[in-house]
Amino acid sequence: MKRNLLIALAAVTLILASTPALFAHCEIPCGIYDDEARVEMLLEHATTIEKSMKEIKALENADPGNANQLIRWVMNKEDHANQLQEIVTQYFMTQRIKPTDENYEKKISVLHQLLIAAMKCKQTTDEANVADLRELTEEFHKLYFAGHSH
Repeated sequence: MKRNLLIALAAVTLILASTPALFAHCEIPCGIYDDEARVEMLLEHATTIEKSMKEIKALENADPGNANQLIRWVMNKEDHANQLQEIVTQYFMTQRIKPTDENYEKKISVLHQLLIAAMKCKQTTDEANVADLRELTEEFHKLYFAGHSH
């Protein structure tokens, strides 16, 4: 009994240790930030979400259907929308945007709209939501980097 419990615990530990962290960055604060890389990651997640949506649509119309692949693409879409939301909330809203920043309210508003667009991407396969992600990311990029570097 103890041996099985130890084997199960070791397996869980191994799985957790090999799983990439979902956090966009630490909250120590460590002072190691790459804001441009985070913006690029937002755009990469948008592209992955779009690809997932296209694959979901193709699989929904395929005969015979492939439920396994369909589920995997849905999970992929969800995962990348979650990762995008994590960057927006844990990296930018929590750590990088300060109430004293110029255009604070506008930056927070655009980030909130990004969160909503990501939520809509989870709910649908409407690629207009991905276009919104890209437009909002570009709008945020201009606001965030306007006039100074971070």
